[in-house]
Amino acid sequence: MDRVFSGVLTGILLLPVIGAVLILLLKKESKEQARIIAAVIMGACLLLSLGVFFGFDTDAANAAAANGQTYFAFEDKIPWIESIGVSWHLGVDGISAPMVLLTSLAGFAGVLISWGIEDRTREFMAFFLLLVTGVYGVFLAVDLFVLFFFYELAIFPMYFLIVIWGWAQTREYAAMKLTLYILIGSVIALIGMLVLYFKAGQATGIYSFDFMDLQAATKAGVFDNAFIGGASVAKVWFPAIFIGFGVLAGLFPFHNWSPDGHVAAPTAVSMIHAGVLMKLGAFAALRVGVELLPEGAKVHLPWIILLALVNVVYGAFIAFRQRDMKYVIGFSSVSHMGLVSMGFATMNVTGMTGAGLQMFSHGVMTALFFACVGMVYDRAHTRDIPSLSGFAQKLPLVALAFMVGGFASMGMPGLSGFIAEFPIFTGLWGRPVFAPADGLFGSFNYYGAIAIVAALGIIITAAYILRVVGQVFFGAFDEERYPHITPLKIYDKVALGLLVFWIIAIGVYPRLMQPMIESGIKPIVSMLGG
Repeated sequence: MDRVFSGVLTGILLLPVIGAVLILLLKKESKEQARIIAAVIMGACLLLSLGVFFGFDTDAANAAAANGQTYFAFEDKIPWIESIGVSWHLGVDGISAPMVLLTSLAGFAGVLISWGIEDRTREFMAFFLLLVTGVYGVFLAVDLFVLFFFYELAIFPMYFLIVIWGWAQTREYAAMKLTLYILIGSVIALIGMLVLYFKAGQATGIYSFDFMDLQAATKAGVFDNAFIGGASVAKVWFPAIFIGFGVLAGLFPFHNWSPDGHVAAPTAVSMIHAGVLMKLGAFAALRVGVELLPEGAKVHLPWIILLALVNVVYGAFIAFRQRDMKYVIGFSSVSHMGLVSMGFATMNVTGMTGAGLQMFSHGVMTALFFACVGMVYDRAHTRDIPSLSGFAQKLPLVALAFMVGGFASMGMPGLSGFIAEFPIFTGLWGRPVFAPADGLFGSFNYYGAIAIVAALGIIITAAYILRVVGQVFFGAFDEERYPHITPLKIYDKVALGLLVFWIIAIGVYPRLMQPMIESGIKPIVSMLGG
């Protein structure tokens, strides 16, 4: 095995672990020190992530894509468990580099938002850093054993963060529901991964969990020529892997753990949960499912897109019906994650690049939404929309930030939401026909019809965003009911500013991220035949 070790990605991954250990070594009363350590650790991770993002060589990635190869930058690769083909192999491609940056943005902002937590501050910050570690691990892993290890690691800190610090009314129910749903989905996906591992090993003599080795087996046709019950491995196991990981992405009908989890979680955990954790499912489904089983993707994505369509429209309608601000954002996340799956299902560069942009855009805007909701709730002690009004008078920066996130969610030009959603719909409408299932629909424009129906989600999104903004932030403020509304702290303002900046930056200058994501999408589309 070739050994390479830049150390940057291992540093990003291990820094939160070191921070968690240092925090747990503090005395229980050392709350301020725990907050400072967490902020310093996540600040350092953010700086390293920015270095990785801006240091990514897009030209080299495009050159590799021209040859059908996936390019990984800043690689760390050393043997780990050689007897079963496991290596400590980390790297970022054009898709994962923005996700690492997203994790750092949401994690750093989450620490700042959580500055006022007084209940077991030390333990909260330690668990939060471990949660971030799990998320980093999935996005950085090139070895599938390492990917799955960190995928599972991210679930357990989430459970404790919700059940101990979450909303008292529903936290135990929500934490258990979240854990069981994700564990069941991940076990199904794990079985599929093991099938690929053994089939590739039997055919090539190389038993390895390394993505590059498995991708070589894919290109050699191993998974297309190995059969189970008369059907190829690719066709049989693609839906199990894609939907198994898709549970964490909130794919219908396995989505209903998500809004309950969002609502029950404390603010910072909701920011990571909706902003980043749901992207783990989508990313893993793309990495393991679509990239390693492209023939299965061609067969199954044309019907899986119907599940994503339900996500988009149903999630938007249910969000519109909610009274609780957190439930509005929770179901909004279900709706917007449906657009990610729809982008994958286009199987062309335009739509899939839009899906990658949507993962980043939705992650930032949802983290911003939950931060704003948390700031209002901490002062008003209610999230009931009809009970709130006029909060723009007391919290003008919160109102402004929420509106920026809302306009991005609606797909307003000049913000990241438009830059992400427009390519998805364009990719749907102009989708080349190369999936066998397309023939079932004859001359009927199947994907065009899906794009038209999905557009309803944008209209309903505008309705519920404008409803929340109008009822919560405008109108008369009730001084008698809310006599003590404290102003924002400096760390609250920094968190809001950081998230708003990226929503505007990507919207105004999409080339900041679009070419990078496209370079990661091109080799996938070439394997799909596009």
